[in-house]
Parts: sequence; C-alpha cells; structure tokens
Amino acid sequence: MRHEKSPGIAHAAVLLTVLFLAGSSAALAGPAEETEERVLRIHDWKTGEVYAEVPARVGSRLFFGWVHSLEKIPWNEYFHVDAENNLVLDAIDFPAFGAGIPENKGRICYVKDGLIHMEEIGQVFPELHWLNSQVFTRDISLDGALVARGADLPQHARLRLVIEKK
Repeated sequence: MRHEKSPGIAHAAVLLTVLFLAGSSAALAGPAEETEERVLRIHDWKTGEVYAEVPARVGSRLFFGWVHSLEKIPWNEYFHVDAENNLVLDAIDFPAFGAGIPENKGRICYVKDGLIHMEEIGQVFPELHWLNSQVFTRDISLDGALVARGADLPQHARLRLVIEKK
C-alpha cells in the first residue's frame, strides 16, 4: 500500500518553515531602524522664528545649564529624548539649596565634588519654555555638541525648545 502525503500538510509545513525563517532573520537583524528624522529647535515662542536647529534622535542627551536668578548659583539639567519626542529630565545638579530649589527630586540624591546631585527623576516635558537671559542662560548642548548659549539668543525673549519631526 502506498502512502501519499496530504497536500494540506505539505503546504502547512512549507508555511511554518517560511514563518520560522522570517522570524529568525528579523530577530538576527535586531530592532527596526528609526526612520523618522527629528530635530531640536529653539523658537521664539511668539513669532516662531527659529534661532537654532540641530539633528536629534531617540536617546539624544540634552544638557541645559543656567544660573538661578535668586540664588545666583549654577544649575545643570540633564534630559534624554524619548520615542514620543518628549524631553525626560534624568538628573539635576547644583551647589546649594535655596529659594525654589527642591530638596527631594528624584530617587537618588548625593553630594560629590561640591555639587548636590539628584538622579532618576523621570519628569516628562513635551517642550521647554523660558525667558532668555543672556547672562543667566548658560550652555545648551545636545549629545555633547553646543547648540546655543544664552548670549547667542535674544535678550528677554520667551523661547521654546522642542524636539520635532524634520
């Protein structure tokens, strides 16, 4: 007696093999590459005029340094860009407590090299707004490259920093 394979079983075996190979090659290729181009822009809040624009990506690191207007102490903020183009505040550091300075932001707080460090903050900002001071706004950098200094931006202009699609 001769046994013939059912065409349905043969098709199913081929389909499973194709699906297995497709899944294996996708796993070997790693995560899908990001195709959406992003930029960090600093705009005039009212007119929309762009003062700075640089390429950004998910995971980019933003540094925003300024001087506390009342306490006159340097303040450093460290953010990363998330998949929704938000700025996520990771850490802050500054030399002393004073008016308007939080005493318990983040999950980790310690003193090192004369600075109070607060880390693992995780506060999400869709964008940053500030009234620029050419004296009190220090450096703004992305992934270690200078984007702008307060002295490069218009004095007393209300500014908006945002991550946007290009």
